[in-house]
Amino acid sequence: MEKQHNRGQDGAGIATIKLDIKPGNRYISRYRSMEKNAVQDIFSYVMKKFAAVEKENPALLKDANWLKENISFTGEVLLGHLRYGTHGNNSVEACHPFLRQNNWMTRNLVIAGNFNMTNVDELLQQLYDLGQHPKEQADTVTVLEKIGHFLDDENQELFDHFKKDGYDNAEISRLIAQHLDVGKILRKSAKTWDGGYTISGIFGHGDAFILRDPAGIRPAFYYQDDEIVVAASERPALQTAFNIKIGQVKEIQPGHALIIKKDGTVTEEMFTEPVEKKSCSFERIYFSRGSDADIYKERKKLGQLLCDKILEHVNHDLEHTVFSYIPNTAEVAFYGMVEGLHTYNRKIQRDALVNSRHNLTDDDLDRILKTTPRVEKLAIKDVKMRTFITQDADRSDMVSHVYDTTYGLIKRDVDTLVALDDSIVRGTTLKQSILRIFDRLGPVKIVIVSSAPQIRYPDCYGIDMSRMGEFVAFEAAIKLLKERGMEQLIHDVYAKCKAQANAPKEEVINHVKEIYAPFTPEEISAKIAQIITPPEIGAKVEVIYQTLENLHEACPNHLGDWYFSGNYPTPGGNKVVNRAFMNWMEGKNARAYV
Repeated sequence: MEKQHNRGQDGAGIATIKLDIKPGNRYISRYRSMEKNAVQDIFSYVMKKFAAVEKENPALLKDANWLKENISFTGEVLLGHLRYGTHGNNSVEACHPFLRQNNWMTRNLVIAGNFNMTNVDELLQQLYDLGQHPKEQADTVTVLEKIGHFLDDENQELFDHFKKDGYDNAEISRLIAQHLDVGKILRKSAKTWDGGYTISGIFGHGDAFILRDPAGIRPAFYYQDDEIVVAASERPALQTAFNIKIGQVKEIQPGHALIIKKDGTVTEEMFTEPVEKKSCSFERIYFSRGSDADIYKERKKLGQLLCDKILEHVNHDLEHTVFSYIPNTAEVAFYGMVEGLHTYNRKIQRDALVNSRHNLTDDDLDRILKTTPRVEKLAIKDVKMRTFITQDADRSDMVSHVYDTTYGLIKRDVDTLVALDDSIVRGTTLKQSILRIFDRLGPVKIVIVSSAPQIRYPDCYGIDMSRMGEFVAFEAAIKLLKERGMEQLIHDVYAKCKAQANAPKEEVINHVKEIYAPFTPEEISAKIAQIITPPEIGAKVEVIYQTLENLHEACPNHLGDWYFSGNYPTPGGNKVVNRAFMNWMEGKNARAYV
């Protein structure tokens, strides 16, 4: 959990199951925290129980059976989760794991996961039709109750089967635990899910599962040996915690579930038909830690592929350009960009030497060889928070105070400053903080470079960027339409979205693409530069974005790009983007899905 702390800004939780506990003794433990250091808070809470034992009778700490019978959180099946919420109430009740309790051991269910469902209304209606009455309208509740419903069904079927064979109730409980068909439960539960998800769960008797959506949108990895099976959202967390090599970590396949039975049997079963794999590229650009070997290479490649565009914007003038990056998550892409700049510089030096080799003086040689990209650390992040996913109420207050700068590195009124960012979503931090701070240094021009393409559409599967009005690329397109007398197109798109509002999700088309269609990416980038430029700064501001083609070249195995392209991997995505546009048109500051 500590190695995935980047996924735990808003809280965390753990749950454990003890195997083969006598009736009358607690076998499920759970604790959740919203403290600033939630992981530390959770394990401080757990370790206090062991500290008390050590104080009274240290020898008992070596008695595993006594600890299991007397101390909570000493189970054999462990589940942890780090919450990275961007919507809704930030309360401890929103933290995973979620618990569905029952007096029958095999009917207890604990789940945690990284998931967003696009069709919560539809799933809720199905629960109502089954006779249930969920306590709230949220995808976590629908997932928990849907799995719980079919878990109950499976229990009842097995009970009836063994009862017919003459077993008594106590024997039946044991037999249900042995014969519970986890794959069947998951196949029935996920039949109508539309979304991106990696969901892990534990049943009260000790069976466990981790399932991954059919398009492989959300990541899931696991390691298995003779003693343990462990799964996580990020491969390096497993490598570091268990000191294993990269080749020992496997990826759970899309549409499959890793199922671990209480007896130690491990299988990977298909629970739904896989579709074209569209793993989330934003995980690679921004969300996951860059310590994964493949992600590190991909981020470097993203930076390298931007070099040609950057050099065009600075007129290939390395002598009077300073290169930097913001925020820290852009650091690896920055290394790739710098490598690309050095490659360009070596070519220029070589050409100069070859073309002038007969007439070179020592001064000429020194001048040619001393030219090198000027690479500096200019933006210093004082507040350890990611502003783009910070809760709405806090963001505007903090962005102007997040960064400071390093003075004395820019030649005033001479140099151009190039700053690489990993992504530009809202542009808020740039406008309210970064550009003002950089302008104090006196550059003639500031070029902001995004290693990601323009974010144009909601992400309803993972990062949860859900409101159209918050995308600076969308704002730019709308301004361009109005400036060029094309405002009617906005109303036409609204009418088309409205006409499909109640259509089955499988029939819905992403009409919001038409908003961007009249403009080149460069035109939108130029308008974004105008939007994010504070009126009082003296430097000219330009913005460069990554291209979709370069994104796919850098991340060839992670082709999910719907937030950039509008090509959603599930039918529910098209319904969400149209709903988001209608919300914007109607002035509703609401999420486009529950």
